[in-house]
Amino acid sequence: MTALSQILDGTMLPAGIGAVLYAGTVTVVALTAALARDPSRRQDACKALAVLLRRKSAGR
Repeated sequence: MTALSQILDGTMLPAGIGAVLYAGTVTVVALTAALARDPSRRQDACKALAVLLRRKSAGR
């Protein structure tokens, strides 16, 4: 193994785990926002989803 491949192997696994955890969190919050019976819970889930999916504007 070259030094570059060792570095990539060491960083790609944690990045992949983080991506899976983030995707799972977004999925659970989106399902809560869509399926919750209590309106306040739906509203809170929508607010949390907006925070998780916040996009940066092009001008910044």
